[in-house]
Parts: sequence; C-alpha cells; structure tokens
Amino acid sequence: MSYHQFKPHNDLVDYIDAFWIVEGVQQQAIKTNILPDGCVDLIFNMGDDCKTNEGILTMQSGKPYLVGTMTTAKESILRSDNKLVGVRFKPAAFLSFYNFASLNEVTDQIIEFEQSLAPDLRKVQQSPISYLNSFFLNRQMRPKHNLSDIIKAIEAANGQVTVDCLAKRNHTTRRQLERNFQRYIGISPKEFANIVRFRSALSRIKHKRQGESLLSIAFDCGYYD
Repeated sequence: MSYHQFKPHNDLVDYIDAFWIVEGVQQQAIKTNILPDGCVDLIFNMGDDCKTNEGILTMQSGKPYLVGTMTTAKESILRSDNKLVGVRFKPAAFLSFYNFASLNEVTDQIIEFEQSLAPDLRKVQQSPISYLNSFFLNRQMRPKHNLSDIIKAIEAANGQVTVDCLAKRNHTTRRQLERNFQRYIGISPKEFANIVRFRSALSRIKHKRQGESLLSIAFDCGYYD
C-alpha cells in the first residue's frame, strides 16, 4: 500500500488537515484499520470499486463519498487496482465549505456525496492537489461557530478536560456546547475529548521511553480502570 499526504494552501490550513492519496501496490488485498480522529473526510474513488466498513460497503469507481466523524475503528480492504484521493477536514471545519443541517446525521456513516457539490473527479485525476486547493479556496465561507478555541483547548489538554469546565471557560452553557458539537462535528464534546485522549495515549505508546510502562502511560492519560 502506498500512502501520501499533502498540506493544503496556507489559507486553508485552519480548515483542512491534509489532502491524501492511497493506492494498492500489491496483488494481495491489504486490510487496514482506520481509527477515529474527530475529522470528516471527502473521498474520491479514482480506481476500481473498493470495499470498506468491514466489507459491508462498496465505494463505487468514479464516485465521491462523505465519511462522517467516526467513533469506532473501521476496516478497509485495499487491492492493487484501488486508488483513493481524500480531503481530511479539521474538526468543525466541514461546514465552512458546505451547508449541512447537522453533521450528527452522518456520524459513523459513509454515504455517497452529491456529485454537483463535489470537485470534478476528472480534474482531481489530472492534478489532485492544485485543483483541490483551488476548489476549496473558492468554496470557503466564514465559520458559523466559535468552536476553534474550544477544540484547541481540548487538544492542548490531551482530552483530559470536563465539558462543564469548557463551557465555563468559554462563557457558554453545557447544553449550547453539546448542540454546537453535534451540529458542526457530529459527536458530543465528551466523545470528542475521549477521541483526543485515546489518540494521545496511542501516540505515547508508540513513542514510549525506555523503561516507561503501559500502566504509567494509562494513568497519565486519565485511564484509571
């Protein structure tokens, strides 16, 4: 499997985490686990039909798909004739480009995206990064929320912060915070914090220092049971 990711244009870095391209390079099918990251993705299938979601869903060739915020891992099966191009939007950034009622309607789902709203797949095939930069620069709208600082606070705390504390610091109510997270991210602030905490723990495990135990990492990351 070949995976490459690319930074977006400077004017998009607050909204798009990365553009990415993944291709199968071996005859044998490769299974990969995709972990939750709090992000929404647009995926363009530029190769043959591709199975995902534990093989339940087939992303058809030449079609765009929207991947809602994930709360559990998903398994993808990649073959040599598969090629996917994706746009990973930062948390709460997707609705800066599209008018959706609420992203909690697509949480943990992969759905076919409206062709008329998607980038031109022929141009994606010809020049993916430069064309996608141009496309989303032209679609960019003023953010409809003030979640950026709250998201940064959760990430800075590695997910170890309460919803009540976040609401108090940002002069809002817990209920309003819940509504905004469900609409603009697709999950609750507590679920988002849990994902951030999990990814922080995973990173610590992958890069653990000599002599550092899994137990100490678990305690440091707020896992006590």
